[in-house]
Amino acid sequence: MASQDWVDKDFYKILGVSKDASDADVKKAYRKLARKYHPDTNPGNAAAEKTFKDISEAYSVLSSREDREQYDAIRAMGGGARFSAGGAGAGGQGAGFDDLFGGLFNAQRGGGGRTRSTGPQGFDASGLPPEFADLFGGGGGGFGGAGGGYQPPATKGSDRTASTTISFAGSIRGTTIGLREPSGEVIDVRIPAGIKDGQKVRVRGKGKQGLAGPGDLVVTVQVKPHGFFIRDGNNIRIHVPVTFPEAALGADISVPTLTGEYVKVRVAAGTPSGRTLRVKGKGVTTAKAAGDLLVTIDVTVPQKLSDEAQEAVKAFAQATSEGDPRVELAAKAKL
Repeated sequence: MASQDWVDKDFYKILGVSKDASDADVKKAYRKLARKYHPDTNPGNAAAEKTFKDISEAYSVLSSREDREQYDAIRAMGGGARFSAGGAGAGGQGAGFDDLFGGLFNAQRGGGGRTRSTGPQGFDASGLPPEFADLFGGGGGGFGGAGGGYQPPATKGSDRTASTTISFAGSIRGTTIGLREPSGEVIDVRIPAGIKDGQKVRVRGKGKQGLAGPGDLVVTVQVKPHGFFIRDGNNIRIHVPVTFPEAALGADISVPTLTGEYVKVRVAAGTPSGRTLRVKGKGVTTAKAAGDLLVTIDVTVPQKLSDEAQEAVKAFAQATSEGDPRVELAAKAKL
């Protein structure tokens, strides 16, 4: 910018601050106006783009202590008068504005009037000074180039979402499902082994298209419950019935696992109904860990007894009559 423009333009008025405004006030005013008039906020608005350039120009001068001092001095001496670079002077040479004031501030710059580039210094490609890069995520694009328009930064397309329901077996072993697009295209979605109900699977590059490439497809997976196996984290819970003699005397019983195989579980003598036994490593297996199989014992009571069985139970009751399992209930029930 030539010095003549420093007389023509009131940078304080452009930023809406007083002439004695502090550096912090100048910065605050610019930040507010830059957010309002930035081309990202006003796409295709030529008036807003011009205003943004004007406030950027004003901030580039008033934010520099040296430039601001020179600007204030030129404004005070110039008083708003206009000077023509072609005006007549001694020897027929024109005495322009820069000739009058350039020597005051640029004696050490090798002669000639003080000039500034047409664009504000210290500004990145977005038209914002580096300290204001957080306003719009940091830059990219800018003014100029072919046509001189603002070029926003290229971004990836947004993600799309979908949901699907799979079987319990599919969640344990892993599976692949096909999601059909409205166009008829089928997207294969690989479900990893051990996935939990409500977890998400990301399919790269199957989202909406953007200038920097497509986004992703994010699929939420729902898992149908199983009638026997109950998932608890990476552990699997099951209930297994045992007879009274097995619980009382102890026994080795076979229980099913997720793989279809059976494992032996030792039921200790005197095991009560509701006790849970743990089988290590027989739960859900993922890429990172393997859970356990938790076996809860349910002691069954026969619904019908033969005469011989009834006599045997009576004999057992007679043999164990000295023990009252409810003897402590009165003490426990006191309020």
